[in-house]
Amino acid sequence: MLTHKKTPNRSPKSEQGLMLVGFLLLVIIIAGLVFLAMYAYKLNSEIVSKFENRRWDIPATVYSRPLDLERGVAVSDANFKAWLDMLGYSQGNVNQTGRYEKSGNTYTVHTRGFDYGDGEIDPAQVLKITFNAGKVAKIQSTNPNADGVVRLEPINIGGIYPENNEDRILLTKDTMPRQLVDALIATEDRGFYEHYGISLRGTSRALLSNITGGERQGGSTITQQLIKNFYLNSERTLKRKANEALMALLLERHYSKDAILLAYLNEINLGQNGNRSVNGFGIASHFYFDKPISELSLDQYALLVGVAKGSSYYNPRKHPERATERRNAVLHNMLIMGKISQDEYNEATERPLGVVKTPAIAKPKFPDFFDAVSRELRRYYKDSDLRGAGLKIISTLDPIAQMSADKAISEHLNKKGNKNKKLQGALVSADPATGELVAIVGSASDFTGFNRAIDSKRQVGSLLKPVIYMTAIQSGKYHWATPVKDEPIAYPAGGKSWTPKNYAGRSYGDVPMLTALANSYNQSAVNVGMDFGINLFSKQLRQLGVESHISPYPSIMLGAIDLSPMDMLGVYQVFASGGYHTPIHSIRQVISETGKVIQRTDDNIKSSARIPPEVMTVTNFGLQQVVKDGTAKGMGNIGSTYKLAGKTGTTNDARDAWFAGFSGNYVSVVWVGRDDNKPIGLTGGSGALPIWADYMRRLNLAPVRLDESDKVAWLWLDGETGLLSDEACEHAMYVPVLAEHAPKQSTSCLSEEYHHDEPSGTADEVIDDGKVVYGEVADDVVEEEVVYGEVEESF
Repeated sequence: MLTHKKTPNRSPKSEQGLMLVGFLLLVIIIAGLVFLAMYAYKLNSEIVSKFENRRWDIPATVYSRPLDLERGVAVSDANFKAWLDMLGYSQGNVNQTGRYEKSGNTYTVHTRGFDYGDGEIDPAQVLKITFNAGKVAKIQSTNPNADGVVRLEPINIGGIYPENNEDRILLTKDTMPRQLVDALIATEDRGFYEHYGISLRGTSRALLSNITGGERQGGSTITQQLIKNFYLNSERTLKRKANEALMALLLERHYSKDAILLAYLNEINLGQNGNRSVNGFGIASHFYFDKPISELSLDQYALLVGVAKGSSYYNPRKHPERATERRNAVLHNMLIMGKISQDEYNEATERPLGVVKTPAIAKPKFPDFFDAVSRELRRYYKDSDLRGAGLKIISTLDPIAQMSADKAISEHLNKKGNKNKKLQGALVSADPATGELVAIVGSASDFTGFNRAIDSKRQVGSLLKPVIYMTAIQSGKYHWATPVKDEPIAYPAGGKSWTPKNYAGRSYGDVPMLTALANSYNQSAVNVGMDFGINLFSKQLRQLGVESHISPYPSIMLGAIDLSPMDMLGVYQVFASGGYHTPIHSIRQVISETGKVIQRTDDNIKSSARIPPEVMTVTNFGLQQVVKDGTAKGMGNIGSTYKLAGKTGTTNDARDAWFAGFSGNYVSVVWVGRDDNKPIGLTGGSGALPIWADYMRRLNLAPVRLDESDKVAWLWLDGETGLLSDEACEHAMYVPVLAEHAPKQSTSCLSEEYHHDEPSGTADEVIDDGKVVYGEVADDVVEEEVVYGEVEESF
């Protein structure tokens, strides 16, 4: 007989309890779903807002000027090759940008092109350029233009980085290399185009590892990795992992796969460059290979993808074996996925890593010039704009001139046998017509933040003597043959008496003013200068652009004023330009991240007439004689070949050595001294002039041409009396004078046939003639200039 077990009856209270528990669970579930929905809504808003308005802080990038090329322009084969090297071009088949071939004196170059803003774009093109005798003989291009001028793109010389110290070059949808994308997806997320943001298998594995405390596991999708880098921190918690998965789903709901992939390519960290992080594949290409990402090879793309797993662990510079193994693993993934062939895989895995030892972006190429550009930029832009707005700055830097300046300074200051180990130097050079700074060297060693070319204020010695003689000529009271007194005269100075002395400790009596300048006699200069007074001298300095405090003492005429090499470059720019003042500047244009030109320096920099051109013509003739037969004649043939003009300068106890001068297309200043202001045992002629001449010899110079004007008359004058003379007469000198102030009286030697209203020969012919006769200089002593007396103590 079967028996049934009797089920006990549930009490009403028990049933009520179960119902209450069920209700509470339902409430909890509903509340959880509501909370989750609200939380998801909040996350969704954050994701959309940040992704829609995402704006990486992009450094401002400073470039040199481009290299303009046309038939007949003076560019040597060697300088063209140097420019290609600085751009990071490699020799090889020109079917790719950034490559060149050379055959004899002909280069075939596949340029990268450049965007100069406002639609002015040089496309990538193949150029065929032939050089002959230091000039461009022939140009051919796949992109011909009407004016026959082509440009080799400017050189990146440095960046101004955001406060977060992230370096980045943004890729766009059109610039994502296909092989890079293939390598990334084959290695990091093979189902990227199929999933909705998360991989359940990978996420489960990672969650389990976090819960059990096991070894960190991979498995995150590309979308999740972007979420982690772009939105979250790097903490390893269950909450962060859950947020990552939820946010990945939400991100994929709103944006396309290509948009997500592009954001990942621009965000991922791929290394550390000093205190700056290397973010994104665009900048990583330059950091590891010194090339744009479009020019990399298959193995190089694979290496970058491999580094993405751990930029420190797989650092190819520190751990080349690990990096090679990881690169080959990426290539193997591509092979498995059918993205490359077996032959491509075999060839790529056999290649060396090819990583450059020191990347060009590690530090500015020309730090002194970069410093000058940064200072000028900060006069116009907010620091935040410079650091994060992605500005592109085209500077006035001429890399060829800059390299020449670097070599001239370094070879002379660091030459073998130089006993003065603490010797420092500075060199600045500009185009006198435009005021564009082309080169600057602020020290003889690595840049430390103190730019001597700008920051070092030193007494300038006899560099100011031309201002005295220019004033004398402008007055009409003096001309180059006027006898001036070279004798000691005491002048009141701050309640005391000050008497200038010549370098050799002797006086020369009455000498032609041209002789006084050429040989830099101190006594003559002060005596002429005091004929017009300190106030007028100070006004002339202001006209020449000097803004520093000017001492009201006569010693100012011998350079007792603290000025920088850049200050003196501004003064001599006026001489070199024939009397026109154009502010020295280092920027040509500034381009926004969107390609709009927001500043053209040409629109803001204005030239102004400061000194009458006829006065400068006469004055500059005197500066040419300094080079031809005076204290600067030691520069050799270059002086006579290009009719160069300039002035040496030496200060008290030979603490500072200077030379300032110009050709037809360069005005340059060199200073040599010590930071502790101790004597260096060198004069302007022995310390600064050799550097200046070395620098100028490396350039393609134009000769100095004195302007011909009916306001200037070229006359034979007597060097002892300053009166009209004749070529055949003793002490005769052929010089330019202001026509309205030309002498009317003549010496007894003057022949009856002489006519001074129609001078024979042009200015250039006269200089070549070599018939300038100077006053007697006993013992052939060539004076060097010096500022006597401690200005601070005397006054």
